[in-house]
Amino acid sequence: MGQSLVKNYVHIIFSTKNREPFIHRNYEDELYKYLGGVCKAHNCTPIQVGGHLDHVHILCLISSRMTVAGLLEELKTDSSKWMKKRAVELSKFYWQDGYGAFSINPSQVDTVVNYIQRQHEHHAKKSFQDEYRGFLQKYKVDFDERYVWG
Repeated sequence: MGQSLVKNYVHIIFSTKNREPFIHRNYEDELYKYLGGVCKAHNCTPIQVGGHLDHVHILCLISSRMTVAGLLEELKTDSSKWMKKRAVELSKFYWQDGYGAFSINPSQVDTVVNYIQRQHEHHAKKSFQDEYRGFLQKYKVDFDERYVWG
C-alpha cells in the first residue's frame, strides 16, 4: 500500500487535580478554544471540546503521527500553564494524573458531540465520578476504584 489512511475518533476525558472546581464559566469558553488549538497544533482535529467545573471532554480525530498519550501530555502541560496565567485564583491549577480515552464509531460522532455540548445539564443530575465510572463500564475497561481517582 502506498498511502497510510487513518481516521480515529477519540473521546478524551480528564479532570482537574482532586476534581477541584476550577473551570468556571468565565474561563471555560477560552479554555475549550485553547484545548482545541493544542489539538490543531499537533495535527489532530478537534470536533467538540467541553466539560464542567472539574473536568474536560474532547472529541477529536487523532493524527496518524500522534499517540493518545503524547496528545494528552501536550494538552495538559500547555493548558495548565495557560490557565495559571489567567487569574491569581488559578495559580494552583493542575490537571489530575491519568485520563480516559475511548474510540468512537463514526456513526456515534453526533451523539458524542451532543453529549459534550450538554455537560452542564448532565451534571445537574450526575457527578463526574458517576459519569466517568459509566464510561469505563460502557467501554468495558477494567479498573480498580482505589486507583481511578489518584
